[in-house]
Amino acid sequence: MVADRFAIAEDDARIEASQRRKSEDFARLHAEDAPFVIPNPWDAGTAKILHAMGFSALATTSGGLAGALGKVDRNVEVTREDTLDNARQIVAATPLPVSVDLEDGFGRSPETVAETIALTASIGAVSGSIEDSSGRVEEPIRPFDESVERIEAAVDAARNLDFPFMITARAENFLYGRLDLDDTVARLQAFAKVGADVLYAPALPDAESIRRVCAAVDRPVNVLLGAGQRLTVPELFDLGVRRVSLGSSLSRAALGAFKRAAAELLEHGTCEFARDALTMADMRELMGK
Repeated sequence: MVADRFAIAEDDARIEASQRRKSEDFARLHAEDAPFVIPNPWDAGTAKILHAMGFSALATTSGGLAGALGKVDRNVEVTREDTLDNARQIVAATPLPVSVDLEDGFGRSPETVAETIALTASIGAVSGSIEDSSGRVEEPIRPFDESVERIEAAVDAARNLDFPFMITARAENFLYGRLDLDDTVARLQAFAKVGADVLYAPALPDAESIRRVCAAVDRPVNVLLGAGQRLTVPELFDLGVRRVSLGSSLSRAALGAFKRAAAELLEHGTCEFARDALTMADMRELMGK
């Protein structure tokens, strides 16, 4: 019994040390001179592939998870339990730092947002993003002060952890058709003032708006590749972007290939799509790393 308790304590210590190392690695990526791409796997297998290819960190995707579950993203269908179960599998799949897409924190109150951050840290993740979206069709973006209060609650919860946990604060205006750059910048500045570590405004429409956001804040800025504009990763880096993510793009590309393959089979009875498929040898190599 005593030996069992010692073994459990040693395992817990190893897990804590591993999570601290990952969190420090993740913070370092945001502080170094070279910006980086953080791709978005949607399950353990895709996480393993991205790790084998050489990426330095991973971020989950609510859209990718929604598709895998047969649900609709941004429609309040994916639950906190769904999100954390998926993130737990991705965290366990590789030794890379993982940031979790936590949508709006899965609750209206700041207290629920704080609880979500604590739960996310408990599964081994080292970062999480919180949106100012509301999930309400008639008012998709939360009021300014409410949004700031919820980010502040997330930051406070992160600071109460015994390792560095980074909070990404998202201003969702452009993603929901509210094309107000002044309000977006003001929200990002307010999020930074209450301690957010990374700032993110998905679907900014052009280089000038991205440049303005980067110049207006004193925190690393994440930009969603291909959303609202078709700038390349190097072009985004030149504008001052520190981190580029892909959201659900990889998962939708995979589902697009799946749909085209199924259509070929249904309409022509052929399997030319198999020419582009990974071989079993590829799979063994990628999943075994």
